[in-house]
Amino acid sequence: MSALDSLLQDQTLLPDYYKNQSDNALIRQISTIKKDLGSHLYLPGHHYQKDEIIQFADDTGDSLKLAQLSATNKEASYIVFCGVHFMAETADILTDEHQQVVLPDMRAGCSMADMANYAQTEVAWEALTEQFGDTIIPLTYVNSTAEIKAFVGRHGGACVTSSNAKQIVTWALKQKKRILFLPDQHLGRNTAHDLGIPLDEMIIWDPIAGKLEETDHPEEVKVLLWKGHCSVHENFRMEHVKQLREKEPDRRILVHPECTWEVVQASDDAGSTSYIINQIKNAPAGSKWAIGTEMNLVRRLIQDNPHLDITSLNPYMCPCLTMNRIDLPHLAWSLDQIVKGSPVNTIRVPITVAKDAQKALQRMLSLV
Repeated sequence: MSALDSLLQDQTLLPDYYKNQSDNALIRQISTIKKDLGSHLYLPGHHYQKDEIIQFADDTGDSLKLAQLSATNKEASYIVFCGVHFMAETADILTDEHQQVVLPDMRAGCSMADMANYAQTEVAWEALTEQFGDTIIPLTYVNSTAEIKAFVGRHGGACVTSSNAKQIVTWALKQKKRILFLPDQHLGRNTAHDLGIPLDEMIIWDPIAGKLEETDHPEEVKVLLWKGHCSVHENFRMEHVKQLREKEPDRRILVHPECTWEVVQASDDAGSTSYIINQIKNAPAGSKWAIGTEMNLVRRLIQDNPHLDITSLNPYMCPCLTMNRIDLPHLAWSLDQIVKGSPVNTIRVPITVAKDAQKALQRMLSLV
């Protein structure tokens, strides 16, 4: 059983009282508790959270930035992380022992992170090292479980973010001939391609089938891509790009590198969430944009930049379903339980896992 499975098994369900409250009543309750707890509470909110949650965030950002900010906030006894489970795990790994990390709803997971579990990774490592010998260094996207980060840390690898992936992959390929990139094949492929590695030197490991795809030249392979993906970003497809190019050729397409290689190649630009935000922030008035990333963020960019013409690359895109599990009832409940002295949904990464996961995180941080 994974650490996440154990947490889900032990979780307490949201009481009906909070489900039956009006939004206004919940907003008043959350505001009051935040004020009463003061500096003892820190509430980070990921960019993909709904506006109803972001309004209470002490800081907004990507997962690593928020985990680092949590770690530097020594006053806070409670970190109520408004994101998904792997983000709360990272915050727990980096914060002090006296600090408790709370995830308002334990069901707020990440489909990408769940596509690589520890048992699968051990199987893959045994098979790949048997075939390629001691020529592989593992890397994992921060969008992965603590157990996967720990595996990578134990084997001399590092974490990566979408902002620093090129830098970390470059470093890794100086350490070993090959990398195993977990769990997002698209970020791995797009990063390696940007660094000049041809597609025929990349190959996919399928964790369900437990094998590599076939290749005529295995000795030339440099990048072993885990067959995982972001269910949100895979929904930006070439048909959306083609339709937009036909209707509005002057609209710039800006996407996240978790999109497929074909979509990234067909777009005008690609970059991390912070890169996308900065590009829009610095865009000239009147410019037209189609953005390929999570819908809550796209809506917020539209709202905050009325001088720009912004749309989603996929007009039928829905927000990230697991991110949206954090809502006003769950946030109010989690804060109320803190006040009562019996916090729920606390995240505690086992110490042995945390130590190895921290190695992977610290290797990354030492390089950027």
